[in-house]
Amino acid sequence: MDNTSGVGVLDKVTSILGILEAGPTTLGGLVSATGLARPTAHRLAVAMEHHRLVSRDLQGRFTLGPRLGELSAAAGEDRLLAAAGSVLTQLRDLTGESAQLYRRQGEIRICVAAAERLSGLRDTVPVGVTLPMKVGSAAQILLAWEEPERLHRGLQGARFTATALSGVRRRGWAQSIGEREPGVASVSAPVRGPSNRVVAAVSVSGPIERLTRHPGAQLSRAVLEAAEHLTDALRNV
Repeated sequence: MDNTSGVGVLDKVTSILGILEAGPTTLGGLVSATGLARPTAHRLAVAMEHHRLVSRDLQGRFTLGPRLGELSAAAGEDRLLAAAGSVLTQLRDLTGESAQLYRRQGEIRICVAAAERLSGLRDTVPVGVTLPMKVGSAAQILLAWEEPERLHRGLQGARFTATALSGVRRRGWAQSIGEREPGVASVSAPVRGPSNRVVAAVSVSGPIERLTRHPGAQLSRAVLEAAEHLTDALRNV
């Protein structure tokens, strides 16, 4: 099958992205895999880095950049929000607590969907509200799988540590106790797009007196299942 479009630069850029899809690669690796001349591969990779289509890891290898995740998230936003209502309502009914969906936008996170507990003491997060990326279990989720440089920058001034985010990546969910607001606990899990990048965080939140100081023990399974349903909604086009 002919994979050329007739637009040489676009074909070369696409070939570089295709190689990086398999994982981080050195400049030499790009040259070997694409057949491009070394100066050409370097020039294109650096230009793609400028546009955030490509990044570099701590070893200086080229990797897929954050712009691709943002574009993927934007393409899937309608599907995500369409599925969010029923999934969050089910999560709220199952746990008895308020449920939210957050997406990152720069240095803040936005609540893009919510299902509030119907009565009694509850944590209310209105749709459209912006919250910092320095506190809360959803912030941990939205930062934990970021590229190293952005992760390091995001940890500056955060209420959680690199060690805490390592634990989040290992178990697949995050919890917070009084980080965002005194007396409030939460549990969050990642929603992933077609490229497996984290595009959103689904959360359950409520008073510590009900969720206890170990909310993940009782709520993580339900939150993970909700995140899996939303991930499936993005992948099953």
